Amino acid sequence: MPPLASLAESETLDSQHTKEWLRCYQRIRAASEALCEPLHTEDYVIQSMDDVSPPKWHLAHISWFFEAFILTPFQPSYRTLDPAYDFLFNSYYETHGTPFPRPSRGTLSRPTVADVYRYRAHIDSAMVELLKNPPAEHVEEIVRRLELGLHHEQQHQELLVMDIKHILAQNPLHPVYRDDLAPAADVDPGPLSWLEYPAGVRRIGHRASAGFAYDNESPEHREFVEAFMMASRPVTNGEFLAFMDDGGYERSELWLSDGWAQVQQAGWEAPLYWVRRDGIWHYMTLAGLVPVDKNAPVVHVSFYEAEAYAQWAGARLPTEMEWETVAQATEIRGNFVEDDHLQPVAAPAREGEASQLFGDVWEWTGSAYRPYPGFRTLPGTLGEYNGKFMSGQMVLRGGCCATPSDHIRHTYRNFFPPHARWAFSGIRLAKEVQA
Repeated sequence: MPPLASLAESETLDSQHTKEWLRCYQRIRAASEALCEPLHTEDYVIQSMDDVSPPKWHLAHISWFFEAFILTPFQPSYRTLDPAYDFLFNSYYETHGTPFPRPSRGTLSRPTVADVYRYRAHIDSAMVELLKNPPAEHVEEIVRRLELGLHHEQQHQELLVMDIKHILAQNPLHPVYRDDLAPAADVDPGPLSWLEYPAGVRRIGHRASAGFAYDNESPEHREFVEAFMMASRPVTNGEFLAFMDDGGYERSELWLSDGWAQVQQAGWEAPLYWVRRDGIWHYMTLAGLVPVDKNAPVVHVSFYEAEAYAQWAGARLPTEMEWETVAQATEIRGNFVEDDHLQPVAAPAREGEASQLFGDVWEWTGSAYRPYPGFRTLPGTLGEYNGKFMSGQMVLRGGCCATPSDHIRHTYRNFFPPHARWAFSGIRLAKEVQA
């Protein structure tokens, strides 16, 4: 995306930067609809669990964001299609109004899918009109909210892929989302090795001059990090199978207390979407049910499973400070949504470098999602974006196969509760340096 400062410093949006922002807006909006193109109408309305939202709701909510935070306050001539949408498609902004209950999103047969697409077109038309002739006194704030809104939409694109997969996985027919996804190459990632990093004071977090970031990535601050070792690549399905074959889901000594209670209550015996067919493990992908690729990174495991595997392997999960220490010296490259796998794939190791640090799977860290020293939420209602969730969640890093590549950063902090498994979440190990 074009840098915020270069546009916010302009006197007007009638510039090359304006055209770049318009193209960016239109590209990202089109990408959301492209993700939904393979769906049938019935697929749009299902809510398969409380954490999943129907695709129809996603498409409406990411349009509502531009309506609520840009069009309504800054475009006096704007008129909504239906005032009820402000209630139905508000996600969790309590200071904006009373959000419609999240677990009930799947009960909304109306507005229809066609109505939601009409709403999106209405928002897009109004946004193009505003960006072509914005009120001069509000240009900087419009652009600030526009950039946040575009990154917000990219977050929901990843959620769309996650949620579509969960919805289709409930169907015993194992329906295929797309039959033209890019096949994975037959790659052996090689044995896991350990990369050593010395102790030292690190600068962690987003530097204010470095472009866009969410508020939870700031401020940049210093952290002392002890010497540690990081695994050269993520844990593979084959390695996780060895954990399972060794009774990993049956050995309470490997698990945190809450994790063991979750295993007992939910009956976990494998990662989410794994099923046995004729004695062979298969897993549900967006291309349907296929045999487990033993070379690919294990995915759809909870923090509890990641922690138990690390205990079994004689290692631990990295802290997010350790993870960012490694990331700072690593180029952002990997398997992202544009690569069209929509599934983690094996990749060859790069000697002396952490492989697949970005893309493929979000990597659980051992760090609780808490504010950095000096953290401040955004002003107003947008301050609810991240800060209010800094309790009971664990940090994940690196992006995944459903993440847009221009959405991820070295400092990006994702977060989920420790039992969550429907995200594209995986495992990378760490260890102390032996004296």
